[in-house]
Amino acid sequence: MREPEIILIRVSGPDKPGLTAAVTAELARHRADVLDIGQSVIHDTLSLGILVKAPAGGEATPFLKDLLFCGHKLGVNLTFTPVDAASYEAWVDAQGKDRRIVTLLARRLSAEHIAAVTGVIAENGLNIDVITRLSGRASLDPANSPRMACVEFSVRGTPADLTALKSEFLAISAALGVDIAIQEDNAFRRNRRLVAFDMDSTLIAAEVIDELAKAAGVGEAVAAITESAMRGEIDFKESLRRRLRQLQGLPAETLEAVGARIPLNDGAERLITNLKRFGYKIAIISGGFTYFGKRLKDKLGIDYVFANELEIRDGKLTGEVVGDIVDAAKKAEILRMLADREGLSLQQVIAVGDGANDLPMLGIAGLGIAYHAKPVVKKGAGQAISTLGLDSILYLVGVRERDTLS
Repeated sequence: MREPEIILIRVSGPDKPGLTAAVTAELARHRADVLDIGQSVIHDTLSLGILVKAPAGGEATPFLKDLLFCGHKLGVNLTFTPVDAASYEAWVDAQGKDRRIVTLLARRLSAEHIAAVTGVIAENGLNIDVITRLSGRASLDPANSPRMACVEFSVRGTPADLTALKSEFLAISAALGVDIAIQEDNAFRRNRRLVAFDMDSTLIAAEVIDELAKAAGVGEAVAAITESAMRGEIDFKESLRRRLRQLQGLPAETLEAVGARIPLNDGAERLITNLKRFGYKIAIISGGFTYFGKRLKDKLGIDYVFANELEIRDGKLTGEVVGDIVDAAKKAEILRMLADREGLSLQQVIAVGDGANDLPMLGIAGLGIAYHAKPVVKKGAGQAISTLGLDSILYLVGVRERDTLS
């Protein structure tokens, strides 16, 4: 029995409406089977590939001649490459290989950025199948260009050492001022439904307890306790208790004054507006304070707030909290509880934070993102954003610029 003739048809030239329809109509007239098809357009120039099995019971030559004539009428170039059956079957068998999405983000993308990322991809034995620009088209006039640029690479294969691969991407990020994420491409990535944020230095551009300490005139004392905790001399709970005692007697109205002057981090409002529009539930899980979390809930339409509640008596802070302190372990516990409440797998959850006490929460989420964090947190988290605003997270979930609200 004669092997079927398999032919890769490449079509290139000026794009125009009806071009793909005309080529495939010619294939249909000859009863060819389409085994694979892919198309892209860059600057109104089409690149179309169609892998076909030639018509059964006949030679491929006649229908290829008809295709060439069709291409001539359309003003495009056609080339044909025969594919032997063995290599075709090997290609089919490769479809079960792991796939990952590599996302490259920058203020403006350069050839150096793309060369560095694709070089690491190649060195780790991965093959790029598809490259997609998610950001808007870049104008030559900087005033009209998007604030961010993003390219997404769909890659196939299994790296020998995924941890080492991520370390290489982190090194490129630091050297070139870009952000690079690598995620497993699976059904969970396309069906995430809950995003949990740390608050201080993540959603808002300050550490609230430091701002309260300044207002109380005890900024240096609170900073010294914070430094002791960072050296590992005391844990988060003890650190928080000691710092809060410094705030004993602070008038409760100070909370309003401090909250009014703390800005959101870049891109926070745009990110949450779009996530809500796409049906995500939004949570704050913070070692900060519920008073400030509730302000954000009212402002941004956040669904859940979990934080530490300041005890207030006779209009003044007592220096204590009501109930359990939300520390690193508690954050992860709350995230599990929320996922269960929403009927979600943790793989459908995104967590965003900047501190070491966020790592347990980031570690159990399907997508954990360290936002403008210290190196140890970047290394421990699944992904990191260090150069762009919070709204760049939209690209990590595959959202195109054209589908977002400004």
